[in-house]
Amino acid sequence: MEIWQAAPSDLNTLTGLAAQLWPGHAADALAADLAEQMQNGQAFFLLRAGGLAAGFAQCSLRHDYVEGTSVSPAGYLEGIFVHPAFRGRGFARALLAACEDWARAQGCREFASDCGLGNTASQHFHRAAGFTETARIVCFIKPL
Repeated sequence: MEIWQAAPSDLNTLTGLAAQLWPGHAADALAADLAEQMQNGQAFFLLRAGGLAAGFAQCSLRHDYVEGTSVSPAGYLEGIFVHPAFRGRGFARALLAACEDWARAQGCREFASDCGLGNTASQHFHRAAGFTETARIVCFIKPL
C-alpha cells in the first residue's frame, strides 16, 4: 500500500476515483471542481494497492462554524472512498490518518466530518475511527 498527497498531475486518477464516490457528476465537471479545490488549498490523498488506484480522501480547513468544534480552523474530512475490492484492510483508516497528519501540520487541534443520516456504513466507519457524534440534523428547503 502506498499513500501520497495528490498533485495536479494526479488529477485523472483522482477524478476516476471521485466519480465512484459521487457518480452523479459529469467527469469533466468533476475534474474541474477537484482541480479548483486543490488549487484553493484542499488536500487530496491517493491510495495505491497492488499497483492499482484503490482509494482517496479529501480534506480541508474549515474556518466557519463546524458543529461540535471549539477551535478554528478545524480539519475536515470532505470525502473518503476505497474501492469495494480493497475494503476491510484498514486502507480507509490509513487515508484518514494522512488527512489528520495534514491538518495537524496546518495547526489544527480538531478534525471533523459529517455524513448523511441514512449512511450507516459511514457512521460505523466514523465511530470506529474515533469520531464522536455531535449532532443530528434534518435540513429543509422551500422554493420562493
